[in-house]
Amino acid sequence: MTITREDVLAALDCVALPDGGTLVSRDLVRALVVEDSAVRFVIEAETPEAAQALGPVRQQAEAAVSALDGVARVSVALTAHGPAAKAKGPAPSLKLGRHPTAQPDKQAIQGVSNIIAVGSGKGGVGKSTVASNLAVALARHGLRVGLLDADIYGPSQPRMMGVGRRPASPDGKTIIPLKAHGVTMISIGLMLKEDEAVIWRGPMLMGALQQLLTQVEWGVLDVLIVDMPPGTGDIQLTLCSKFDVRGAVVVSTPQDVALLDARKALRAFQTLKTPILGLVENMSTFICPKCGHEEHIFGEGGVRAEAEKQGLTFLGELPLSVEVRLASDGGVPVAATDSPVAKAYERMAGRLIELL
Repeated sequence: MTITREDVLAALDCVALPDGGTLVSRDLVRALVVEDSAVRFVIEAETPEAAQALGPVRQQAEAAVSALDGVARVSVALTAHGPAAKAKGPAPSLKLGRHPTAQPDKQAIQGVSNIIAVGSGKGGVGKSTVASNLAVALARHGLRVGLLDADIYGPSQPRMMGVGRRPASPDGKTIIPLKAHGVTMISIGLMLKEDEAVIWRGPMLMGALQQLLTQVEWGVLDVLIVDMPPGTGDIQLTLCSKFDVRGAVVVSTPQDVALLDARKALRAFQTLKTPILGLVENMSTFICPKCGHEEHIFGEGGVRAEAEKQGLTFLGELPLSVEVRLASDGGVPVAATDSPVAKAYERMAGRLIELL
């Protein structure tokens, strides 16, 4: 029997909430993905306190969906977003994209212990996917984690993290971040329409990054993951020269062309005196879900060999997986699930914690 979204929603509509209504009638189901016999979705509460109270409801929802014919695997994430700050009168206007203001060199972010840049030499190697899943995996290890989407021209973290609310700004200066999958996150994409383009020159990019780092109420974080734009431009220069960055993680596929650009990213971080914490080989291998055949589509072992050649830490290999793509598009990073694919990110997070 083929399971459908309607079947899943009908089952969830029978799961009652403690204060009345059901998961569906109260519109708490987010990022529902039904793929073959696997079902993934998020239960989104208004506050962390409300999410804690919904623990038993999460178990009931998982059991209700698991009982459906045709369902082999269910993954349910429980998350919360803090309520928007309430202000009297019209909401203050928050303007991003100003020119940067003067600041001391190597400024620290209050409450943030470690800033880690996740970069790549070129686009299309899965850097943003690695950044979001690494943030979630670190949070599942028990760390207090933040995620800053610094890819100003192509912000993708709102979709990948399943967040669509506009951040609050109680005074037009302070930015209240959102929470998803145990991670505190912010992105300029949350302040724009999904198809709206950012057309800014370098100084405006640099100013926006400065604002997102210093005006966001990050709270106390063990790690702040910064999803960098591809290449070696203004954002990289501003972050590494003006802020106290603990180190960088560089993502590449094993393809020779990608490695050429990855070396440039490595050299840029080294020139900016930012330590390289490690290299990640993404899309390392593809295993056919039908027959189990393994194929190294983009080559084999290129990033590991490059790490050994340069005396750098190799953080691990990540597979090319349809499940990862579906999870990202559905707003539930695969690292937030119990999927076997999540184990690769769990191991990578463990190695990074050892380095920190």
